[in-house]
Order: sequence, then C-alpha cells, then structure tokens
Amino acid sequence: MVDWVNNMQEIICAGCSEITRNHDIVNYSSEDGGSQLLCSRCFNAEVAKLSGLESFDNIRIQPIGITDCAGETHQFHFTQRLLGNMVALDAVELREESPDGYRFQMIGDPEGDSFALLGRLVEKIRRTLSVKHITDDDRYGLQIADKMVRGRIEGDYSGAEHAPVVVVDGREISWDDFGRLLMTFEGWQFKLEIRDISEDL
Repeated sequence: MVDWVNNMQEIICAGCSEITRNHDIVNYSSEDGGSQLLCSRCFNAEVAKLSGLESFDNIRIQPIGITDCAGETHQFHFTQRLLGNMVALDAVELREESPDGYRFQMIGDPEGDSFALLGRLVEKIRRTLSVKHITDDDRYGLQIADKMVRGRIEGDYSGAEHAPVVVVDGREISWDDFGRLLMTFEGWQFKLEIRDISEDL
C-alpha cells in the first residue's frame, strides 16, 4: 500500500536516512504489516526487488525551471515511482506560500527510457504553461480568459467543513471564487470533463 504525503515538510527517509522533501516520500506498507517512510529511490529499490526489475533505471532528476506565456518561471521538482508494471513520473511546483501549484504526471514502461519519459513530461508542461485560463483584471478581478478552464481539483481541509478547491494556472481558487467566475456566463451551457492527472486535457 502507498500513501502520498502532501504538505511541505522535510522527512528523514527510513531507508537511506537522507532528509527529503515530502513530495518525494512514500508511506510504504510491507506484507508483514509494518510501514515506513521511504524516499522515492529507496521505495523504487524495494519495488524493483519484489517485481524482479533489478535493472530498473532508478534515476534522480534535478529540478527544472520552465517559463510560462507571461514570462514567469516555475520551478518543477521530479519524482519517479516504480509501481510494479508501470512507472509514474511526477512534476510538482513547490512553493512556500501555497502547497498547490502546478502538478503533472506521465505514466511509462518501467523497462523503457526514463529520459524519453521525462522529455514527454516536460513537453506536456510546456504545452500547459503556454496558455492562461484566468486573467486578473484591475476593474473586475479574476475572469475566465476564453470560455475554457483547465485545472485540478483539490480540497480545503482547514475548516470544519471540507470544501473543494480548484487549481487553475498553478494558482489556488476557492470554490466560492470559482463559482463567481462562472456567474459571468449565467444562462450558458457547460461541459465538465474529469480526467486522471496522467492524461492530457
């Protein structure tokens, strides 16, 4: 069983004892019922051993800065996780002021070329960052730019009642604020299509 840890703290890996940002930590439960927090490299080594994939390319990818269409640079940190018959490569924008920035994922073959998978993921990031779905107007505030919004669904667990939050253009927007954006189009039709984070929108 795998749990993803979602806040910005640093954790000591139980495998290699390295201090690791928690986007790169997995709560790994073994068959004997025990669990431990492992960095992705130690987790991958465990899964590779269990899956008979000792030749798995367990690489560490350095962060990459990618510039969006407005000229702002976003710093992405990469995590590769071996999940038996597939490998998930995640790119996360880490920001101190908000845990919810851009987040991307690409699924590949564990025996495939890790750098080719990285190239596809970077291209996916560049395509997404080439478009802004929300504008910030001096007079009207946040506005939907061109009748289409792509983003990610998250949750706000800070209050007594858990509320949905959307992340659009790498920025967190409350459910109430998002509703106000939609009121611009009162009486119009809409299509809501939900896809896995690894799929293209």
